[in-house]
Amino acid sequence: MPTFVHISDIHFGQEKRAGEVYVNDDVRERLIEDAGKVLRALNKYPADGILVSGDVAYGGKTEEYREAGKWLDRMTVAVGCQKPSVHLVPGNHDVDRSEISYAVELLLQKIADDGEPTLDQCLANPNDRKILYARFAAYIPFAEAYNCALDGKGGLAGDKPVPLRDGKTLRFIGLNTALTCSKGKNEEGRLVVGAKQRVLPQQHGEEIIVLAHHPMAWLQDGRDALAYIRNRARVLITGHEHNPAVTAESTEDGRDLLILAAGATVPPSTETLRYIYNIIEFDLDPSGEKLLVTVHPRSWQDSKKNFTEDSSPLQGKGPTFILRCPNFGAPLADVSTCDSHGAQEPDLSDRSTHEEQASKAEAEQMSDEFALVLLRFFRDLSPGQRVRVLVRLGALPSDWSEDLSHGIERQVVDQLESADRLHELSQAIDWVISSDHDGRS
Repeated sequence: MPTFVHISDIHFGQEKRAGEVYVNDDVRERLIEDAGKVLRALNKYPADGILVSGDVAYGGKTEEYREAGKWLDRMTVAVGCQKPSVHLVPGNHDVDRSEISYAVELLLQKIADDGEPTLDQCLANPNDRKILYARFAAYIPFAEAYNCALDGKGGLAGDKPVPLRDGKTLRFIGLNTALTCSKGKNEEGRLVVGAKQRVLPQQHGEEIIVLAHHPMAWLQDGRDALAYIRNRARVLITGHEHNPAVTAESTEDGRDLLILAAGATVPPSTETLRYIYNIIEFDLDPSGEKLLVTVHPRSWQDSKKNFTEDSSPLQGKGPTFILRCPNFGAPLADVSTCDSHGAQEPDLSDRSTHEEQASKAEAEQMSDEFALVLLRFFRDLSPGQRVRVLVRLGALPSDWSEDLSHGIERQVVDQLESADRLHELSQAIDWVISSDHDGRS
């Protein structure tokens, strides 16, 4: 059953003094060691992946993501998962505030004042969308590398299925709660995610785990977003407030919701908070109709200069929470299969079964080879290097000299994968990295 290491608010690049760099680098290294040891002690090694609920960077800069990528590579090795097995969402610190010009600030202010109607107007205009998403210029290729692409039309920030057993599936969905973040700090209750993100899908045999940086109280449309989450998701994982807490609540119609508010893995030096992360296990109960979620919080104990078990975020509950999952139960009878007296007739339709849903989820999962090539292409190459790779493969004209939009880049890479040219793409990545390194030597 899947097990993940959960981190949040890592804030690469936040350090202002050399001493802070040494301290935070040491904490990150101890976290890597601790996660591997705890997974083995729990008999859960290797982990299935890493969850990041926002604020990978501090200033939304390319060099911050470069350092984060190196650290995540070491983390994935330590916990035993594949390097691309990271699911992340953006936070307010993943916005490059230097890209917020006076005009962009006015646009964001108007969205904050007028709400969703103005956001919808902005998202309907290609030029406005380009301006809005330019604030994520460094985050976008980093997220794409982990197959957690931002939908540049106001949609989700990643969608990954994880098969369980008996044909059941968990679907990890990311929300971009930083979509309308500006330069201000007092944005609680003024952010907007929009209906394209709020309206969560619903499918029998599948339960949703939502990752979001901001708690729903920070959103103008948070009440409606939370209503969708309460009815269509089983777990909500957030960051931002640096106040770790795990709570379970029952909703109507025999369903439960677990809300996991993360502490900061590396809080700002201005805050007197502990470094903290979680290990999260997912399993099914014997009936296969309830989800078991076990949370192991780990926090920094300064006297030991290392991470130790910390049950305080569990607030006296857990560590295993049993969540009722209506989508894991028997399918509801279709009214079309009932006779005039309400008796159910045999269903001869092609209604999907748990097994079919599992096959669909497995088909959606990216091959390990493609995942690794995608990681290297978008994370480890500059925009210019990516163009040179595609020209070398004949995917672009030899005289191509313009920058590519991110969407076109991904489309071309997908076409190369469909044409069974991943090995060629990997070789071309090696070539451009080697030639640039030799040129600097």
